[in-house]
Amino acid sequence: MEFQAPWILSLLLLLPVLGYIQLRTRKSAQVRFSSLANIKRTPMSLRLRLRALLVIFRLACLGCLIIALARPRHGTVLSEISTEGVAIEAVVDRSSSMRAEMDYNGKKLDRLEVVKLVLKDFIRGDKKKLKGRSSDLIGLISFAGYADTICPLVLSHDVLLEFLKQTRIVTIRDEDGTAIGDAIALAAARLKKAEEEILKRRQSFSLTKGKDPNEPMPDAFKIKSKIIILLTDGQNTAGDYAPMQAAELAKKWNIKVYTIGIGSGESFRVVNTIMGQMRMPVQDDLDEELLKAIADKTGAFYSRADNVDSLRKIVQKINDLEKSKVKMIQYTRYTERFSYFAFGALTLLILEIISACTVFRKIP
Repeated sequence: MEFQAPWILSLLLLLPVLGYIQLRTRKSAQVRFSSLANIKRTPMSLRLRLRALLVIFRLACLGCLIIALARPRHGTVLSEISTEGVAIEAVVDRSSSMRAEMDYNGKKLDRLEVVKLVLKDFIRGDKKKLKGRSSDLIGLISFAGYADTICPLVLSHDVLLEFLKQTRIVTIRDEDGTAIGDAIALAAARLKKAEEEILKRRQSFSLTKGKDPNEPMPDAFKIKSKIIILLTDGQNTAGDYAPMQAAELAKKWNIKVYTIGIGSGESFRVVNTIMGQMRMPVQDDLDEELLKAIADKTGAFYSRADNVDSLRKIVQKINDLEKSKVKMIQYTRYTERFSYFAFGALTLLILEIISACTVFRKIP
């Protein structure tokens, strides 16, 4: 608790002086006697001894009024967070070619599982170099023969990570393929739509509150930049949109497309045969020229990840390039407490008056 006018509390120093004057001042008698000797020998009653309480009540009443005038109040610190974050669409290839194995900390996992683990560290942080993207809007799109939105753009990433965990390699042959163009076009459309909705919400808030539309809302999210992170190990074989056509659309909407090629010269996949499981060599169909052209078109970069370490370095590079800015504004909301002391002063005054007229009444 604090006081808005603490200097008023200095008046409390006068109370001991007033009390001393009140108790020591002798008033002239209303009825005169020739001698008070016998009265002085009379024992003093408890009621008379306690009559000094009337002075204490009066001084306590004045003390409460002085404290009330100093405006005691209790402050609660509140925060408003304005975030200039990055809107990110993670676009993950789940075609059958992603079954090829990669080494992950001594374990043999398919490419999709490795991509999922690295993306998890990118989103949540790995307690080393990656600190996570807690202030960013992130969505998830997977694609094979067609592109599909797995998770919309969200700020709460727990649900996103759960959707990422449930993403599986395509099992139906008719759905297999690599629709890179459709995936980029869908991701770009989602980012564009999210930006429009945020602008519409800010304008609606400004009209309702009568504020400048450019002034950020409380707890507002402002899109600093829009990016797509495309991870694939193949070349475009399906879909309605040509990859470069989709890249042109992303460029028009100021969206960067970071392309990552997953693959290596020596890749294997596990195949079930009548003789049991066998590791078969896989030929990479990675179209690096296309992926590089897409990245260059949108002002981003292309990199190839032959192993998990190189994939982590690429993700780290993207993480360093696309930073978010979080601005926290703190203010204090005060609740007045003077009424408690004012009510206490009134109570003490009433108690003094009642006591003076009843228990401590004197004649005359």
